[in-house]
Amino acid sequence: MKVLITGFDPFGGAAINPAYEAVKLLPDTIEGAEIHKLEIPTVFKKDGEVLAKAIEEQQPDIVICVGQAGGRSDISIEKVAINLMEARIPDNEKQQPLNQAIHDDGETAYFATIPVKAMVSKVKEAGVPSSVSYTAGTFVCNDIMYRLLYLADKDNKAIKGGFIHVPYLPEQVVDLPVGTPSLPVETIAKGLAAAVAAAITTDEDHNVSMGTIM
Repeated sequence: MKVLITGFDPFGGAAINPAYEAVKLLPDTIEGAEIHKLEIPTVFKKDGEVLAKAIEEQQPDIVICVGQAGGRSDISIEKVAINLMEARIPDNEKQQPLNQAIHDDGETAYFATIPVKAMVSKVKEAGVPSSVSYTAGTFVCNDIMYRLLYLADKDNKAIKGGFIHVPYLPEQVVDLPVGTPSLPVETIAKGLAAAVAAAITTDEDHNVSMGTIM
């Protein structure tokens, strides 16, 4: 079995992105599966092109993309991606789409096909805070998740796919307001490894409530 796991490059003027920094720390094998790591650009559309090329070359069974969610305090496993590009800030090529569809022939939304709840449970068992998230935003993180699931749907690819958001690193919050959450990169990598292990070993997701009121 092969797992392709991606992380974005730095964006928004930052010098580091915790997503790929944590991905780089993952072992090359988890639960007997080969782990392939890839940095992708924080650029609308180009992110999907780079990912599609890697999928074609590597033929993975599972694809998990990882991105930064500054302000979140845990590892958030995303449940849904929406067909919308609405950028509050420009991407790394100065694009700032507003109210645009990602794919005109795509569904309004796609659900992740990785076992989201089982992954959250496994991350918590590893001692790392985690939760299900029901919004991946409207920036490039949502973009890559949607493009991944669209590709799998339209090309009938038998791959499980989804997205994980991770918090800031401690060094990123030094000059941010007191109380801004962060996690060490080693802790994030530990949580990602647990999530990947659950994606590999779980055939049917857990039937437990992890919904939200707001």
